[in-house]
Amino acid sequence: MRYSQLRSFHAVAEAGSFTAAARAARVSQPTITTQVRALEAQFGVELFVRHGRRVIVTETGRGLHEITLRLFGQEEDARSYLVDSGALRTGHLRVGAVGPYHVTDMLAAVAARYPQLYVSVTIGNSREIVQSLLDYRTDVAVLAHIDPDPRLLAIPYSRHPVVVFVPARHPLAKRRAIRIEELDGQPMVVREAGSTTRRAFEEALARAKVSPRIVMEIGGREAIREAVAKGIGIGVVSEAEFVPGRNLRALPVTNAAIYTYAHVVCLKERQNARLVRAFRAIVDELRAARAEQPPAAGRRRHR
Repeated sequence: MRYSQLRSFHAVAEAGSFTAAARAARVSQPTITTQVRALEAQFGVELFVRHGRRVIVTETGRGLHEITLRLFGQEEDARSYLVDSGALRTGHLRVGAVGPYHVTDMLAAVAARYPQLYVSVTIGNSREIVQSLLDYRTDVAVLAHIDPDPRLLAIPYSRHPVVVFVPARHPLAKRRAIRIEELDGQPMVVREAGSTTRRAFEEALARAKVSPRIVMEIGGREAIREAVAKGIGIGVVSEAEFVPGRNLRALPVTNAAIYTYAHVVCLKERQNARLVRAFRAIVDELRAARAEQPPAAGRRRHR
């Protein structure tokens, strides 16, 4: 088995076709095709099913692709380290996040310190972003919740209460706060199952033995906000991510501890990779700066 054969296989698996793979690798299509066919013939396996110009990765191909993702991810780490160790004048930092709120401050700090660094951001729910870390498609992630996993290093960043929000014409809109029992039987609009805000909220409901009426499940904070504004149901959101509006009112829940958290997460095996280490250093500085800030003036706490 030759390195060039694995490289050609990986290019096709990533691009989805031999033509696109050849273009990305800057070689001729016959070269890519020959390398992949030689790999299949050597081991007596089928890595792709050909359908015209498109290809479908077989089960064997998917298993090999998981290996080549790790292989070439580590190769990129080695190349980046040797090419520009410590200077961070080149490179591509891939960041995953469940939302823009916390990660925006981190990205601004990265851009200020390393203006020549290329940064791409993927937004998804926690399950999707964790999988992208495990698949070596993301270098670091900013997540609201992280289950214990020996493969991952998680650094706590911040904590924020979850609030209920209602349309301005709702009977609860004139209230300054509510008790969790008042949500029993109320129509609610919730995030998809992978949402950590939903998870924290449902755990609090279970502890209080409260059962609202779920009328709609929607993926995405913006869509939830619009649904609540139109009166479809009550919503919940992290206080830090609530976007005020004339037609919406946010209400703290006085008798339930419901929080979302921000964690910076990476693979333990990559925690000292050049780009990951630099991102973690910036996060440590931001955490220290947050710890030194006094509480926001005028913020009222509801008990």
